[in-house]
Amino acid sequence: MRRILLVLFALAAALLAQSPQSYQKPAAGFDPHAIDHSVSACANFYQYACGIWRAENPIPADRARWGRFDALQQQNQLALQSILEAASVNTPQRTPIEQKIGDLYYACTDEKAIEQKGLAPIMPDIERIAALHEKGSLADLVVYLYLAGSEPFFNFTSEPDSKNATQMIAGIGQGGLGLPDRDYYFKADPQSAQLREKYVSHVRKIFGLLGSSPEDSKKKADAVMAVETALAKGSFDPVTLRDPAKTYHKLPVSDLTSLAPNFDWPHFFEGVGAPAIATLDVSEPPFVRAFESVVVESSVDDLKSYLTWRLVHDQSAVLPAEFVDEEFDFYGKILEGTKELRPRWKRCVDLVDNQLPDALGRKFVEKTLGDEGIRRTEQMVSQIEGALALDIRSLDWMTPQTKQQAEVKLHAVINKIGVKEKWLDYSSVKITRDDLYGDAEHANEYELHRQLAKIGKPVDKTEWQMSQPTVNAYYDPLENDINFPAGILQPPFWESKMDDAVNYGAIGAVIGHELTHGFDDQGRQYDAQGNLRDWWTPADAQAFELRADCFVKEYSSFTAVESVKVNGKLTLGENTADNGGVRLAYMALQQALGGKQPPKRDGYSAEQRFFLAWAQIWCENRTDEVARMRAEVDPHSPGEYRVNGVVSNMPEFQKAFGCPIGQPMVRRPACRVW
Repeated sequence: MRRILLVLFALAAALLAQSPQSYQKPAAGFDPHAIDHSVSACANFYQYACGIWRAENPIPADRARWGRFDALQQQNQLALQSILEAASVNTPQRTPIEQKIGDLYYACTDEKAIEQKGLAPIMPDIERIAALHEKGSLADLVVYLYLAGSEPFFNFTSEPDSKNATQMIAGIGQGGLGLPDRDYYFKADPQSAQLREKYVSHVRKIFGLLGSSPEDSKKKADAVMAVETALAKGSFDPVTLRDPAKTYHKLPVSDLTSLAPNFDWPHFFEGVGAPAIATLDVSEPPFVRAFESVVVESSVDDLKSYLTWRLVHDQSAVLPAEFVDEEFDFYGKILEGTKELRPRWKRCVDLVDNQLPDALGRKFVEKTLGDEGIRRTEQMVSQIEGALALDIRSLDWMTPQTKQQAEVKLHAVINKIGVKEKWLDYSSVKITRDDLYGDAEHANEYELHRQLAKIGKPVDKTEWQMSQPTVNAYYDPLENDINFPAGILQPPFWESKMDDAVNYGAIGAVIGHELTHGFDDQGRQYDAQGNLRDWWTPADAQAFELRADCFVKEYSSFTAVESVKVNGKLTLGENTADNGGVRLAYMALQQALGGKQPPKRDGYSAEQRFFLAWAQIWCENRTDEVARMRAEVDPHSPGEYRVNGVVSNMPEFQKAFGCPIGQPMVRRPACRVW
């Protein structure tokens, strides 16, 4: 299945305010006040750069993590709230886009109407599940649920063909689990066992809210856990999922049917509206076999229990408050350590951004995006691409043959900066201000059909995989492009009044990060056209693996929380991109300075400000619970190690801050790939 490579792990928008506010300018790109002068930069650069910020920015009660990414997302969400509040006023002057986003937002914030309707909106879907009497009708029911916005058992969508990246094909992938990862179902330590008990208790409470008796609720929750555990047995772990060679299996539909003959795949494909399918990518064949076991070995009643849970879980955001609260109690409080549920309006801004991303994103771009930010970012991309070309040519471990292919790939990278070329048309999506559940179903069905309609067609490289207000960026190896939404082209990543050193250390390092993803342990397996093809000589591949293993060992030595270590294999791609990206941005800064040393600012040289800017975009605080969870499933290292792990490998940093050998920020031997 398609997996884009992000600069950070999926961030949910969060705000400290609880009422409409005006859009405010984000914090400056470099904050001298954030620096903790009681700590040596050479002993712990992250604490030096972020210590005061962390002390003065505790985690808000409605968050499990709070960092400078989140602070910017806070400002973006204020802008979105302002847009949605205005659009939600029902006047004849509203444009069609304003009607869609405004009425969806109004329906979401109208808590009184949601409570009055209670379970009535979801009951037809629940009754449809209850009407299942024999397994031969399972495919029909799964079709119905897919169209309603729930995805039980597996994920089905379109994706570029990894061996022919100009064409879209169908893809089946693992899914259907309520816990974050397969290993949560099998780890034998007491904490994991206790978490599973709490999860089953949560599912039991959901069935109780649906009206089941305590005995019946327990029976149904146990059935859900049994089904999910069986699915987890066939699921790949997060490290395996990172290997594209292990997650691409283009098979005829007949082979899929052989893997799971007791599910009517052709009927499912036709029912959800997919075009005729001859072949598809079965990302994890063992998972499909596990799904077959679930169908064969589970009773009809147990399957209905699982499907009911899945539906309610997937639709919980648009259900009455008691369901929202119960979901938060487990996924927020227990799993992530969040103390309070975010206010309704914040969640409604997110819902509109998720359901109608281009409609809301278009209005966001109109309000916030500046041409200067795009121009300067594009200029910086060109400079950093030049730095990567020089870096490739200067490598002493790569042969000329592979260097040539690497440069071909680099020059083929497509840069998408700031704004979409084409916006989606939501005119066919019915949105009303008095039917939140129906609105969500209509938006989900639109998106499902939009994705499936791509099967068999050429890849549209103008599309984006995230909304424009998102504070993030990504590299897509199948399209060989880097993507920077409008949401990130603001302080602390880029600011016109900041010196080059800060801008290169912030947005420049993020640009370098995304470019380096094209040549990390995943990205390097794809060629210039996005095809999964080995363009490396065996000797060069071996040399790469040797250098990458240095990162694996380095980051595996870091402690995420208590006794939990960072997974160096899971985070290898992001660590490679961080180290390469900062180095490339530093090279580009030196080129921009042209050998001149500008005067110090805030008491720091240009080189020092560069590294401080990189460090300060990762200033953050996390709950222990979310730190533990992300150590298991997140391919990104914690902010502390994204900073210290990089600078300890860079002689340029050690020179800038005068760090002698033997200090913690001077690693021997240093790790480097790019």
